[in-house]
Amino acid sequence: VCFIPGGLDCSISFISHVLGKVCVHGRQKEILSVLVPRLTDLTKSDCIWQRMCWRLVECVPDRWMEAVVLGFVQMTPRADVLSRLLGNLVVKNKKAQFVVTQKMLLLQYGHTTAVLQNLLGYLSLDGQRRPLLVKVLQELLETWGSSSAVKHSPPEQQQYISKAILMCLSHLKEAEIESCRQELLTSMMEGVKCHLDSSLPQTRRLGMIVAESISSKINTEGPVLKFQYEDDDEARELKSLLVQTPSSCVVSSLPDDDRNEKAEAELPLVLEGNKKSHTAAPVAPDEESDAELDSDDDLIPYDMSEDKELQAKAPVYIRDCIEVLTGSEDLDKWEATVKALESLVRKNPAATREVSVELAKILLHLEEKTCIEGFVELRQRAQVAVLTTDPLPVAKYLTSQFYSLNYSLRQRMDILDVLVLAAQELSYPKSHGKIKRSDDPKPCIQLLSGSDSSKDWRRIVDERIKSKTRRFATGQSQMELASGPNEFNSIAGHFFFPLIQHFDRPLTTFDLLGEDHFVLGRLVHTLAVLMYLAVNTVAAAAMGKALLEFVWALRFHTDAYVRQGLLSSISSVLLSVPTERLLEDMTEELLETQSWLGDVVEKDPDGDCRRMALQNLLLMENLKKKLQTVPS
Repeated sequence: VCFIPGGLDCSISFISHVLGKVCVHGRQKEILSVLVPRLTDLTKSDCIWQRMCWRLVECVPDRWMEAVVLGFVQMTPRADVLSRLLGNLVVKNKKAQFVVTQKMLLLQYGHTTAVLQNLLGYLSLDGQRRPLLVKVLQELLETWGSSSAVKHSPPEQQQYISKAILMCLSHLKEAEIESCRQELLTSMMEGVKCHLDSSLPQTRRLGMIVAESISSKINTEGPVLKFQYEDDDEARELKSLLVQTPSSCVVSSLPDDDRNEKAEAELPLVLEGNKKSHTAAPVAPDEESDAELDSDDDLIPYDMSEDKELQAKAPVYIRDCIEVLTGSEDLDKWEATVKALESLVRKNPAATREVSVELAKILLHLEEKTCIEGFVELRQRAQVAVLTTDPLPVAKYLTSQFYSLNYSLRQRMDILDVLVLAAQELSYPKSHGKIKRSDDPKPCIQLLSGSDSSKDWRRIVDERIKSKTRRFATGQSQMELASGPNEFNSIAGHFFFPLIQHFDRPLTTFDLLGEDHFVLGRLVHTLAVLMYLAVNTVAAAAMGKALLEFVWALRFHTDAYVRQGLLSSISSVLLSVPTERLLEDMTEELLETQSWLGDVVEKDPDGDCRRMALQNLLLMENLKKKLQTVPS
């Protein structure tokens, strides 16, 4: 550092220009890694150095201001240090204010949590900057509550904005919350609705966490919002941002000697408290004897340790099960019937076929009467057993009910789940206990479960590649699935075509192309899996052509979950339909699809959609190369 003797005035604008020029050329790390620690030490107790530092950044030209401010925010260790170095730059300079309050929060989302804490902590540490903090919170909530932003912005940006909102809330004072309480409440209600309407579980959970946090801030004395979601590490990290940690209390910034002294000072207090708790624990003998005398329980309890609870006997006939499920008031017998129904159906296929449609109807409308552990899974397994036992009539019934009136969205999704699980069971041959030497298990796809995740379906391409990869090695013995006829072959069309027919016809209580887009996403993923399971079937080509037309009609859907299902459908068509039939019957559809996939790779805001579109393009390229190598 250069010192000027004699009290002479000097200008540091030249140094500001050099700093800006270096930073704008991408060398922030090299220069600021040296400059920031030195200025941090000099400005700790010297107000003159603080003013010089403020002047240094204020004299940076506007065209270079963004690079300088961004570098300082990223390289400064804490918010209080950043406040000493920049001063009220965001109040004096409009360009710096735009970078801090707009660009770094609303237009960018790649900064770390530490950078966000520095940025928002800097705004909260001075009275002149705190109005900007409230303004930033209002703009963040406006973006968070925008349905268009929720649909079109990537999940990473939504999480970034959610973190910024929680940090802003942690810095607000009670008076500031009181002044904008009604605005916070309105933004919370609009935002939580947009997030809960999303088909993506991550987006819904983000909405729940932020809404809970806003509610706890504006309703300190009254009831607050509470949602049910998985409390994992990510959720706990987001909630921790609501608790402000003063920068002066960071443990890691203390020297080792200071930490040891504090620990030694706190240790006697802890020991003293433990001694007090131990001395207060024993009960006086007189009080104990009085308690024994006052007791009037003179009877010796009867030993019931070997007693066994009487369990209701489950029915042994299918028709008896129907009677119990529809009219019995005996809850124990009803519970035993639900637990035994699946095995009873599989053991008595002939009796099940006589009442299969009636039983499928009962199970579709069956509601839980008692608290049975795993009731939803028990009912679903029974439905799958009925459908696989008598596929044709039960499939016709279920697919016809999917578009019928007076069904809840949960029941419609139950129908899709059962169709997928039954199709998977029918499409794979049964095991007969043959031994096979191999290192790799036979690939399978984990299909739709009770959750609303479709990540397993995206492994379709990877699983098919594994299944066609030959490995010459000796491994452990395992059960080999015996070859046999594909039972799904003759009925694939009955599972598939009724679901694809009426998707564009809105009903009074059901609108797939409107507000019920979550069910549409589940439908698209279901069609993709059914198409994949129909490989080598007679109906595969017709199903593939119909599915490509279906995808083309919905290709511009705004919901990312639906678009992911559409891209999964294209993968299924490319993998399941014979290459010759693809080129002969669907040439025009494939060319249109290829053009659309290119646009998705370049422009889609969702990262999973871009990845799946690129994967489909590679599949198409592989098919083209395969045809070129075949001799004519």
